[in-house]
Amino acid sequence: MYQEHVILCASSKYEEKYYLNEDFENLPTSIQRELQIMCVLYTEEIGGILTLEFDDKGNLNFITAADEGDLLFDEIGSVLKIKQMREERKELLEALETYYKVFVLGEELPEDGE
Repeated sequence: MYQEHVILCASSKYEEKYYLNEDFENLPTSIQRELQIMCVLYTEEIGGILTLEFDDKGNLNFITAADEGDLLFDEIGSVLKIKQMREERKELLEALETYYKVFVLGEELPEDGE
């Protein structure tokens, strides 16, 4: 699980599937459900594929992809939707980054003032 990029979860409009990396099955069920809802709603509304992945520093990135001939994929809507999700789910996303940094990368929890 110690790769440069680690996928947390992904959703595909093309395959109509959601994937949660089995390495994160120990996350609380409510968080797993929230991630699933967030990703599936994105692909239903925007199309394409959405992948949430951690980089080697523990930052959670939203990666989007679409088939070359997919005329229904909304590129502008994608940027706006990701911005909206980052704002509305800020606490969840920050908590996931902290979880990853502490339990996967082995970093220490930051002090309250940092």
